[in-house]
Amino acid sequence: MGLEVVHAIVCSRWGAPSDKSLYQDGDVIIGGLFNLYYIPSAIQQSFTKLPHYESCTGLDLEPLKYAYAMAFAVEEINRNHTLLPGVKLGYRILDSCTRYPWDLQVALSLVGGDTHSCNFTASTPRSEAYEHPGERAGGQLVPLLIGAASSTTGIILSRILGPLSVPVISYLASCPCLSDRTKFPNFFRTIPSDIYQARAMARLAIRFHWTWMGAVVVNNDYGQLAIQVFQEETQGKGVCLAFIETVRRETIVDDARRAALTIQASTARVTDRQFLASEAWSTSDDLLQDLAISKVANGVLGVAIRSSTIPGFENYLRSLHPIHRPGDEFLQDLWQKEFGCSPNSSPLKTSSGHLSKVSTSSPVKRSLRKASLPPCKGTESLEGVQHPFTDTSQLRVAYNVYLAVYAAAHALHSLLSCPNRNSPPGNNSSTCSSPKHIKPIALLQHLNKVNVTTPQGEMFYFQGADIPGKYDIVNWQNTDEGSLKLVLTGGVDGFDLHLNESAIQWSTGSNQVPVSVCSESCPPGTRKANRKGEPLCCFDCIPCAEGEISNQSGSLHCERCPSEFWSNVEQTACVPRQLDFLSFNETLGITLTTAAVSGAAVTTAVFVVFLYYRKTPMVRANNSELSFLLLLSLKLCFLCSLVFIGRPSVWSCRFQQAAFGISFVLCVSCLLVKTLVVLAVFRSARPGAETLMKWFGPGQQRGSVCFFTCIQVIICAIWLSLSPPVPQHDLGFQGSKVTLECAMDSVVGFSLVLGYIGLLACTCLLLAFLARKLPDNFNEAKLITFSMLIFCAVWVTFVPAYISSPGKYVVAVEIFAILASSYGLLLCIFAPKCFIILLRPEKNTKKHLMAR
Repeated sequence: MGLEVVHAIVCSRWGAPSDKSLYQDGDVIIGGLFNLYYIPSAIQQSFTKLPHYESCTGLDLEPLKYAYAMAFAVEEINRNHTLLPGVKLGYRILDSCTRYPWDLQVALSLVGGDTHSCNFTASTPRSEAYEHPGERAGGQLVPLLIGAASSTTGIILSRILGPLSVPVISYLASCPCLSDRTKFPNFFRTIPSDIYQARAMARLAIRFHWTWMGAVVVNNDYGQLAIQVFQEETQGKGVCLAFIETVRRETIVDDARRAALTIQASTARVTDRQFLASEAWSTSDDLLQDLAISKVANGVLGVAIRSSTIPGFENYLRSLHPIHRPGDEFLQDLWQKEFGCSPNSSPLKTSSGHLSKVSTSSPVKRSLRKASLPPCKGTESLEGVQHPFTDTSQLRVAYNVYLAVYAAAHALHSLLSCPNRNSPPGNNSSTCSSPKHIKPIALLQHLNKVNVTTPQGEMFYFQGADIPGKYDIVNWQNTDEGSLKLVLTGGVDGFDLHLNESAIQWSTGSNQVPVSVCSESCPPGTRKANRKGEPLCCFDCIPCAEGEISNQSGSLHCERCPSEFWSNVEQTACVPRQLDFLSFNETLGITLTTAAVSGAAVTTAVFVVFLYYRKTPMVRANNSELSFLLLLSLKLCFLCSLVFIGRPSVWSCRFQQAAFGISFVLCVSCLLVKTLVVLAVFRSARPGAETLMKWFGPGQQRGSVCFFTCIQVIICAIWLSLSPPVPQHDLGFQGSKVTLECAMDSVVGFSLVLGYIGLLACTCLLLAFLARKLPDNFNEAKLITFSMLIFCAVWVTFVPAYISSPGKYVVAVEIFAILASSYGLLLCIFAPKCFIILLRPEKNTKKHLMAR
């Protein structure tokens, strides 16, 4: 059933709206609402009666171009035989003078009629009003309205016209709130929501790595929502806002001055001040033509309403002339403004059907205004004149109006299309609509389904109330005259950003992208460390620790290298760790080798001296055979240390521990037997102890040494057969080198080897200590005691040093212990004897040695 028109809607009048309108008759009329005049009259309200508004003045050429874009689109559709065939589309365009009450009244006059009296009953169904259009002073009612030049107007119109299901298509209302279909089910728009614009600006900031920015926004829901969406889009992308300055229309001068000071005081590291403009001012002709602005705002990069061409529209605008359209009062005002003359304004009906609704309420005012201007000569024309009104190089809002008309036409085409139109009326009355009986609610349903291709080849459809987010990226560039021009440098299509960076002229005057950061990006080899109490964009760069790398700029963390790799000097890459071992070529290896060879050489020299003087009492004392065996074992001790130097191999790892263990046991066994012999000699001098020496004869001494040594041989054989040391990379030490060492798979075996040596050494030390005070001029037990003290001290300190030493220094510690203990034994036992043999031969007598 039809919706009823409320009585108050028809009869209430808030003032005298502008009596000017642009009208073309048709089977279906669509309404247009534009802010054609921008100078409102002063308002003095008494608040005791309904407000009264005088007509506005000051023709605004840009909205006038929008109005003619609507007229052009309607005429183009009427010439199209495939779109709305057999149906003539008409329009009625009115001015709202940027006043919300006028917006509402003009919209209601278009939708519900423009009667001045209440002749109409309040219960007249709205559908019946369309059946008798002639009964209305304003002509046919419109089932659809193209208007709402602001979001506030869009909200007002959508809420008032929503109960009537009258669709409203806006060309400029971009508030995201209007996307809510539950609150605004009858609202559509051909301009993207501001959410897409804020996202586009965020993507530009991310694209150019501008991480430290400032924002100047209007202090209302628009500005706050834009900042909110911008921050959501850049969250986690490293973009921070150094400041957010708000401005109000009422205090614009003071607010602008404060914002300028804030921008100048910004701590951002920038190459110059680079502005990123929203569509609210990125295409402003007033700013572009202001020479003062060009000195501070060149290079502005902005997001703009996408532009497009409308073929034939420029010729259409240039062909407009009051002679051809005598009833077009908007065109007459344009002539008066631009040419300073008064054209013939007699209301005539032209062959094209254009009419102007001539007001009878204020003819005196218009006559006085026209009388002050000279009459036009008739030669004035827009043809061949460079004028902003005829400039169609970048149609933005006008193209939105053009799209809105085509969206309405396609919805009407879908509504009026009937597959059985030629069948009897009774068969299709329920499925087909007549141009004279258009129900807004039906048109609304078809408008939701619009999905067509425009004459420019563009896919057009509504996503709820919105269209896909498409924008232009524009750049302000200097001209030779000193002013600024608008250059298209890219575009945004949904989530895709397309840019021709080479075409951008930056504020610095170069083609290098300006830099704007709080902290320079951390180079590879470092990581970010946030500063306490400051935004995430302000940070310090901390070098990565050893063994960690970062191979990208701006790394948040340093990555640890795998165990077999280490960081390079720059700490930007992991490189294989160098194989490290104690070699003969390095200083430490050369030193230890020299010490070992020297010890072996000295031992050989002592052996030669003893061999040469083998018949002297000093050599023959205490069993010369054991002395020669001791010297041989000491030489083996010195030489076995050389096995520890060089690249470890399977056989060297096994041989070095066996050679070490057996050589030292042989050496200590000789000393132990010598000590036992000394004790036995002096004990045998007591009464009843003559038989004691039978157990310590030369054969028994050799047998004892062999016995003690064989025990160590057995231990080494079992150890090396069951779990021998093997070459292995020591990855535990953190450094650029990995140590190749002989790893002890069995600590028990190595401990038994050292423990057995320690047991023999301690036993020898204890016995030598007991024999140290025995009467003799040359008591060898004293020398053995002192040498064993050194031996035990060296190997006791060896254990903690061996455990705590890193890498190849473990081997160096063991070699040092071997050499130190060997030198201690060699010097303590044989140095005094060699001194007497070589330098004090007079003391090398049996009498002297036996003296007490």
